[in-house]
Amino acid sequence: MRGHAHLMGTYVEGESPIHRAPLTAKAVALLAMGILTLALPGAPGRSILLGIAVLVHLLAGLPPERLWRPLRAMWLFLIVIIAYQYWINGPATAWAIIAGMMACIYAANILTATTPVQVLLDGVVAATSPLQRFGADPERFALTISLMLRSIPFILGAFDDVRDAAMARGLERSARARVLPVVIGTVAYARQTGDALAARGLGEKSGPPFSGGPLSHNTT
Repeated sequence: MRGHAHLMGTYVEGESPIHRAPLTAKAVALLAMGILTLALPGAPGRSILLGIAVLVHLLAGLPPERLWRPLRAMWLFLIVIIAYQYWINGPATAWAIIAGMMACIYAANILTATTPVQVLLDGVVAATSPLQRFGADPERFALTISLMLRSIPFILGAFDDVRDAAMARGLERSARARVLPVVIGTVAYARQTGDALAARGLGEKSGPPFSGGPLSHNTT
């Protein structure tokens, strides 16, 4: 089932220079993309940024079809933004907003697709370690990110699975047949995750750190 296949995460193995680049360099590039998107509000500048993001995506050897996944997932949201901005500010502004948004999304996807999940989590721990003096727990924060990276793809995949099952039974127009199984499956997944964390003592204040926990080596 595709919903369970999504649990494998978004990392794509490869030997490209983008894959071999250190996490710090890729994180700085992602930050730079966000800053440049804000600094270049016009359509020409953001179109260039979008082109750069697409070019880096291809240079990294990532499947071209991955470029369409955000569009398929956000198509309704994008249509609403385009229609509103086109009506209020014209086509140039509408395209500038969409181009900037997609450039940042593609840049973030390149980071996660070319970096193993465990490396990402180790980077989160390292980046938030200075906050320990204020009472923060970097390892629990990384655990939260890990659960998010696992849960969101699972839920999205569950929608795909249930939609296909409903269509096979001729119930594609039934909201109950398309929503209820997803809700039940999501609740069951959440309970199983909670039970697994509790069994390892990770839900308790005195639990073991994330980096040494069993889940830290099985996030992908």
